[in-house]
Amino acid sequence: MALINPYINFNGNCEEAFHFYQSVFGGEFAMIMRFKDMPGPEPVSEKEADKIMHIALPIGGNILMGNDVPESMGPVNEEEHRSKISISAASKEEADHLFNGLSAGGTVEVPIADSPWGSYFGMFRDKYGIEWMVDYDPKFQGKA
Repeated sequence: MALINPYINFNGNCEEAFHFYQSVFGGEFAMIMRFKDMPGPEPVSEKEADKIMHIALPIGGNILMGNDVPESMGPVNEEEHRSKISISAASKEEADHLFNGLSAGGTVEVPIADSPWGSYFGMFRDKYGIEWMVDYDPKFQGKA
């Protein structure tokens, strides 16, 4: 079965954000590549050399990936992602841990609580502008 792996663009703070995500999810980075590490005919500007070209953090069977968008491509509109990363937690305790950890310093849109549809659900925008949903639904545990 195919896996869906979110890829997030940042305006120069990708590394900081991914260290924050690592502090919540745990694990080790599968890859960190900087723009200066990319082979190419043109040298990268000194200002962007240490920015993240690609980073990958395995989470369960998926991988959260991201990069800093080069300034030459224009800024990412951090208020208009128009998508959310949805996390299916294995327990209410894990849902609380992830929700509280990732929403720290961000804006809670829907506090985590029992939902009208029967799951334990919450939604927020983290301190980097990324939108998340955390859900625990005991009816779907062990089903893919």
